[in-house]
Amino acid sequence: MRTKKPSVLLTPSGMLELASHTAMGVALGLTFAFVLTRIPALGVMPLINHSVAPGTAMLIFVGTFAISFGVGATLTGIVFMMTEDR
Repeated sequence: MRTKKPSVLLTPSGMLELASHTAMGVALGLTFAFVLTRIPALGVMPLINHSVAPGTAMLIFVGTFAISFGVGATLTGIVFMMTEDR
């Protein structure tokens, strides 16, 4: 029978580690969105510039990548924290 271990996620160091995974994911998402908007061959900026509200379209584009990468990195961090042996 397995012994009951305290949850790693509920400790202050666990929360800090999870926050660092989230911050890293958001930073990667922002970097990816920046690269996509700066490569002319992809044609992302002409699509954004020709939209009805370019500022809003850019905000949605960048926000989608930042949130997606942040959530993905957070979930990956949870899996890593739950499976590592302490």
